[in-house]
Parts: sequence; C-alpha cells; structure tokens
Amino acid sequence: MEKKFQTIEHEKPWRYVTEDGLTVTRGSAWSGPGCHLGCGILLYTDENGKLVKIEGDPENPFNKGRLCVRCLDAMEAVYHKDRLTTPMKRDPKDRGKDVWTPITWDEAYDLIYEKFNGFREKYGAESVAFFQGTGRDIAPWITRFAWSFGSPNNVFGMSGNSCYGPRVAGAMCVTGSFWVGDYSQQFVDRYDDPNWKVPEVIVVWGNNPLKSNSDGLYGHWVVDCMKRGSKIITIDPQRIWLANKAEVHLPIRPGTDAAMAMTMLNVIINEDLYDHEFVDAWTYGFEELSAHVQEWTPEKAEEVTWVPADKIRQAARIIAAADGCVFQWGVAVDMQKNAVAAGHAITCIQAITGNVDNPGGMICPDYILMYFSGWGRELLDPEKRKNRIGDSKFPMVADAYSKADADEVYRAIMTGKNEKGEDHPMKGAWIQTTNFLVNTAPDPEYLIEAFHKLEFVAAIDLFMTPTIMELADVVLPAASFPERQGIRIGDGVQRAETINRAVDRRNEGIDVRSDMQVNRELGKRFNPEAYPWDNEEDMFSSIFAETGMRFEEVREQAPVYLPFEYHKYKTGKLRPDGQVGFNTRTGRIELWCTLYNGYGLDPLPVYEEPTHSPYRTPEEYEQFPVVLTTGSRNWSLFHSEHRQIPRMRALHPDPTVLVPTDIAEKFDLADGEWVVLRNQFGSCKRKVVIDQTMAPGIASTDHGWWFPESEGRSEEDGLFGALEYNCNTLFQFDQGKAGFGCDYKNMLVTIDKVEE
Repeated sequence: MEKKFQTIEHEKPWRYVTEDGLTVTRGSAWSGPGCHLGCGILLYTDENGKLVKIEGDPENPFNKGRLCVRCLDAMEAVYHKDRLTTPMKRDPKDRGKDVWTPITWDEAYDLIYEKFNGFREKYGAESVAFFQGTGRDIAPWITRFAWSFGSPNNVFGMSGNSCYGPRVAGAMCVTGSFWVGDYSQQFVDRYDDPNWKVPEVIVVWGNNPLKSNSDGLYGHWVVDCMKRGSKIITIDPQRIWLANKAEVHLPIRPGTDAAMAMTMLNVIINEDLYDHEFVDAWTYGFEELSAHVQEWTPEKAEEVTWVPADKIRQAARIIAAADGCVFQWGVAVDMQKNAVAAGHAITCIQAITGNVDNPGGMICPDYILMYFSGWGRELLDPEKRKNRIGDSKFPMVADAYSKADADEVYRAIMTGKNEKGEDHPMKGAWIQTTNFLVNTAPDPEYLIEAFHKLEFVAAIDLFMTPTIMELADVVLPAASFPERQGIRIGDGVQRAETINRAVDRRNEGIDVRSDMQVNRELGKRFNPEAYPWDNEEDMFSSIFAETGMRFEEVREQAPVYLPFEYHKYKTGKLRPDGQVGFNTRTGRIELWCTLYNGYGLDPLPVYEEPTHSPYRTPEEYEQFPVVLTTGSRNWSLFHSEHRQIPRMRALHPDPTVLVPTDIAEKFDLADGEWVVLRNQFGSCKRKVVIDQTMAPGIASTDHGWWFPESEGRSEEDGLFGALEYNCNTLFQFDQGKAGFGCDYKNMLVTIDKVEE
C-alpha cells in the first residue's frame, strides 16, 4: 500500500542565499556530533563554503526553531584539529600504540575486503561481527552491511542490550506494537490539530527528557504540554527540574521499577479505578494479573522502593483518573536485569487505564523504516541466520531483536565457542561509530583481552577514541551531519526528513565519508546485488519508494508526515491480517503474555531484587554502603561524544558524582574534591558534587568518560584516562534471564578520598 506524505509550506527552498551572501541549507541533525533527536536546522556557509553558523529551523514542527548547545556549537566539532580526516592503518601487533600510517580510501577498502573476505571463505561470514553504537542514522545501514556480507552477528555492544531494546522488544511481545507518548508530534499543525488532546498527566519515569531522550521525543514538548495543562508525575531517585513542578515525585531506589509498577496496579485494581470497558474488550489475563499483584501493597512497596506508601497511592490514583496519560519512560527501566518484567508491568498500567492508541495517551506511529528492526533482512541466508550467536540461549532476543547477543558474542571471541559449546571461531570485527570500550560495555579490561584475540578489526568514527586506539587495525574518517547526506526516519517518529550536506572539504584535501556511503561502497564489494545504487541519494529514494517520492522531492518539502489516526486497533490497522485488535496471538494486549510463557519466562510481571543490593547481599552493603546509579545526563555531552569540543567540555569539564548530604556526611566529603568509587569489581575517579536533589543513600554519576587531551595509551593515563575514569569498571557482564537488561543503574559502591 502506498503511503502518501503530508507536507508543509516553506517560505524558501531547502537551499537559498541570504542578502549578506551566506548560503543556507535546511536539514536535520540526526547524526554525530549530536544526539538522538534529529532537530530541524539551518546551516549557514560563507562564500568559501565554510560553516559559520547553525540555527534552529523555525518552520520545522519538530523543534520549532529551538536548539541546544550540541547543535549550536557543531562548528567546533566539524573543524576540530583532532578530527579524523584520512584513513589510517597499523600492524595488529601495534594495537594500543599511536603508530598509524595514512592510507587512501581505496587502500583501506582493499585491505578490509581482503581480510574480511578471507575470513568469510575460510571460517564463514559469521566469524565477523559488526558492532554499532547508538541508533540515529547508522542503524539501518550497518544491518544491511552485515547481513549482505552474510553475517548474522550485528551487535550492539551492551550487556543485555540494555538500551531501548528491552522496552521495544517487550512492548512488541505484550501488545504487538511499540508505543510512544502523544505530544502531537504526528501532526503537521502540532498542538493546533483538532484531533489531538493535551495529555492530562505525563509520567516521567526514569529519564530526564529536557537533557536527553530518544523514542523520537523532543524533551521540551513536556514543557509545552505543561503550559497547556498537563500534570506531571516524576519517578526518579533525583529530584530533577520537572519534579519541582510535579503533582507527586517518587524518589525510587534504582532497580525497583517493577515493584513500583505492580504496586500501582494493585491500587488501581483494588480501588476499582481501571477502565472496565477497555480491559474487558481488549486485554487478556486481567484476572490473573489482579490476583498476582495482591501481595504488592503500598506498604510492602515502601520497604522495597524507599518511596512512602501514600505517595505511591497518590500517583496511582492520579494516573487512573487522568483523561489521557503519557508514560515517558527511559533507559532506567532498561538498565536492570529485571528490565523485561519492569517494562511489562508499566505496559500493564497503560493498558488497564485505557491509555493505548488514544489521544493524549500512548500511540503507535507509522514508519517508513523502523530502524530497530534493521534493513535488508531478506539478504541473509536462513542457514546463516541460524548461526546468530546467543539465539538458542535467549529465544526472546532471537525473535524480537535484530542483534546478536552482545554478552555471548564477547564470550565467543574470547573462547572460540558459541553459547551451545560448539566451535564458532571469531576472526574479525567492524566497529561503526561506537565507543563501547568507554560507553556501553562492562569490564573494559575483559573486552581488551577478548578483542586482542581477533585477527583484524576495522572502525569508522569522527575522532580517535579509546576503543579505536586500543582495538582497531584500520580506521576510516566519518562525516559529521553538516558534511553528509542522509534521511531521518524511524525511532518513534511519524515524519521523514533529510540530512543535507552543506560542507564539502575535499578542496582542502579532506575526504570524510558518511557511514551510509562507506557501507554502500564496501558492501558493494562484498555483495554487489545488495547495493544496486550508484549513490546514496538513489539508495534513500528506494526506501521512500512506497511514498511515491524520491530523496530530492522529500528534501525539498521536508519534514513530511505520514497520515495518522487514533484507535487503529478498532479498525484492523494494527494487524497484518486486517482483523480488529492487537498484533498478538490473542488479538489483545496480553497482561498474561503467551509469548513470555512460551519462552520459559514469567507470563506475568515479577519483581526480582537487584543482584547487588542492601537486601539481597546485606554483607556487601556493609562493605559498599552506597547505592549507585549511573548514566546521569547533562546539557552538553552525549554519551562519550563531545569530550574534545572546548565549549561543550567547559560546560561539564569533569566526571562528577552527585551525592546527597547523608552520604557526604558519612564519608566526610566536600564539594569539588576528587574521590574513587570502588567495589569488588573495579573503581573510577570522580569529582564530588553535593546535591540535595538526590534521595538519601543514593549517588548518581555520569558515564562515557575519557580525556582526549591526554597522551593516548600509557601507564600514566590508561588509554586517554578511559580505564581510570570509566564507571563501567564497576559492573560485570550479567544480563537478565530473557537476555535483556543488566544492572547498570543499581550497583553498590564505597567512596574513597583521593590522596593527592
């Protein structure tokens, strides 16, 4: 079925010249250096083609001209003296040493083809793993690259795939679709659209959307809705800014989200506050769920979550009474071993209150291409697909996720065997714009040992990173968003727009290439039939084919919007067979999940105490008496990016740990002093910030730290400082039973002062 775009009227074309002679290129910023969002931007270049200014595009309904510092200051990244600007190689025996030799693109491609193709012929395509970082606009291209090569082992290098994956896969199992909050983002006229309704309540659960967000959300939409009457509930161990505006704030102990959600279910069901009509007509297993949550009284939850019982009751009643409620949940739900159950319980709240596919509730956006599922699956031989690492151990991951299991892939690299104990030699790796050694993977020393067993590793990125310096043999220079073409699709959005090249530095002798250009050019060498296009624009046009538009037409009119309607479950538009209901085995939202039952998982949400906690391991808690949550976001940095950008770094120059006053007093800490966070697994250095917004007994630290200004690999700075300042040294690979989730955000530590 052809999908027709709705368009907006622009005053000027996608590229025009101002009165003072500057060329303006309209586009999107959905690639590095930046964040998840893909805001509408205006790129200003001078008569020499140099980027001189970036502004938000006021005609773009997504961000309405608003931009944060990450975009506004992108010039510093584009022209940074440390940008990778030419392919380089080194001998594998010199991994970890800064002894790179510049080579041409053709030489780099030849070397990568020779090595990877040799592995494919001798050991099978599955002997090469393809690693990717945070989604944005690289996800579809790298999956096609891996699958067209013949390898099923496309990998997100995080234990338990603990970011986005648990929420999406879990929602697909329970409801048949993925859901995002309704902020009118699906309408061209946004808040003025007559079909939209302001959410009465927005539950901000485990994220700080004003600083960082995904799922197609622009965080300030929450504030826009507040101005239009939305009430806020926040669930977070930190009293973030939104909590100061909230009806109720629940300072939850990290890792207890399932207990919190089941207690809310208890209150809503026992006080008869649920939506009887929706539950009776469109859910499966309500009686079982009702009986199952009876033990979770607010008083019991208070002991587990450290949140007063009356506050939990208050929040549950507000949610149940709301005429439209959005659940803005974040990676805190994903980053725990109990991630699947926590997400299941939250989804059950959405369902029994009728906040599914409704105005001002949770909606299912349409997609041109859902990047979570990848692109090019048909290219992978079914026999090769059977060799995807981890599938036999984690059937939910096998069915609901497009990636091989990271924990098992690393283990296979280390041991040469898959999860079944069968021989599975791993020989090569492709690392595409991911700094997993610093950002996502626990136990970095273990990864270093594993990757040094590989015979050949190639990488592509904007800058030299600790991951590349330590692990790669060839590195390719990636283009930033002002230097590339691309498309912004997927990720919970209803729109499509283009990333448009405004800067071309080849006249300076600098030939950086976009991820998708590199994937196409290299992919064509390995499998020409998978890449019939002569350029990226034609490749993008093939994705837009179902709309009847080409890349150039979308670029002229972008952003363009797919038609949208509510209550699709009533008209058969959520199911491929056209029947009413949801795309599940029962046709209903499965509170008692048949798929989970088939996978050997609990069909109802359950709570499991974190592996390391005050109650499960009290002897550890005596030795390590601080509950630590990690991944605290800030205004200027995005994961491990921007550390070398002067203005971004000036806004957040050092890795910090936020501690409440009770912890500060216990350890005699002062603002600004350096400390070591330590447990039985590792340690990392941090600067103390005494922060009264943190709940008692809980500390919070940011992630992804390294110091590009240091001298690379040495005993003194430990690989750009990455090993000395990496909070992931505090964790182990320890995923949940489903294969999703790992305790990144609930760990026990103690705090030692640094002796100068």
